[in-house]
Amino acid sequence: MSPASSFTTRRAFLRACGALPAAALAGCAIRPAALPATQRLRLLGETTLPHKMEFRGTTVGGLSGLDHDPASGTWVALCDDRSELQPARFYTLGVSLDEHRFAVEVRGVITLRTAAGLSFPRRQAGGEVVDPESVRLLPGSGGLLWTSEGDFRARESPSIRHSRLDGTHVREFDVPAALRFAASPGSGARDNNTFEGLALAPDGRTAWVAMEAALQQDGPVPGVGRPGGPCRFTAFDIASGRALRQIAYLPDAVPHAPLVPGGFTDNGVSEILMADEHRMLVLERAFSLGVGMSLRLYEIDTRAASDTLSIERMAPGDYRPAAKRLVADFSSLGLSRLDNTEGMCWGPRLANGKRTLVCVSDDNFNLLQVTQFVAFEYTESA
Repeated sequence: MSPASSFTTRRAFLRACGALPAAALAGCAIRPAALPATQRLRLLGETTLPHKMEFRGTTVGGLSGLDHDPASGTWVALCDDRSELQPARFYTLGVSLDEHRFAVEVRGVITLRTAAGLSFPRRQAGGEVVDPESVRLLPGSGGLLWTSEGDFRARESPSIRHSRLDGTHVREFDVPAALRFAASPGSGARDNNTFEGLALAPDGRTAWVAMEAALQQDGPVPGVGRPGGPCRFTAFDIASGRALRQIAYLPDAVPHAPLVPGGFTDNGVSEILMADEHRMLVLERAFSLGVGMSLRLYEIDTRAASDTLSIERMAPGDYRPAAKRLVADFSSLGLSRLDNTEGMCWGPRLANGKRTLVCVSDDNFNLLQVTQFVAFEYTESA
């Protein structure tokens, strides 16, 4: 995908699908063939929000980040609207979840603010453009961290920001130059393939940020029958906002060929979540035209990979990537459909003591997609 041509990105393609006849895209709703079911996720329930639901003068959709604070019971969902419909924002939610009930309601909306206290502008207006993607609540009412994929055309590089719960700006992290957009072709981040995932360590001192795809100099994006180049996952010290270390994660090949040869395909890391101090869950989200979405959840141990922070261009043999183990293929979990799932967080523990895992899909404000919340019972690895 060329940084100069954002229409080739999955988001632009799926939004464009909304303008095409439904019959031409009927395959988009078809789920990939199921693989053997795993035992670590058990579906508890799923629910959806109405398409382009209106709430307090805003359009609910594009939910790309989700988090829950068990101490306060707060739930937040980050909207990836680049201030095109309304200013960049996040929503507060009410969530009821146990073995017998799963329900979600929107309760509030908060506008995100720049350091000057202004709402973020649309690209056409110039200024500081953001593309919100992932969100994590800091412990002790410390506000929230959120990532922006940036905007290549607006020359706004990916960022990690700390905001208060009222949306006002606190600070911005120091992002290494290698993870930003580069002026010269062939290096730097790819447009719309940057800070898609964000995870906090349980001690609240470290934040991991995941690139959706490889840097241009590190390798290609995934293709059918071809795994992608290494995605860089970077650990930041929350107190200072500076990078501590970095590891490499290798995304799968696109699992299904498109129905039409040469049709659009895509795979990348859509979210990450810490299972404990060192183990991380990684969600890969793929799409093939005419086949639909594929969602696979993996587990890695961050200690088992070498530090790549100082490596300018990664080549095989120069680093040790994180080994990954499949937790679940979502096609085997009994969901009514698979959609563009980009948010993932821990919910409340069940009466049996097990964790719950809650996910949300980004509908791209597209009539052919849905804002789908799903809840699972999660079984720890052996």
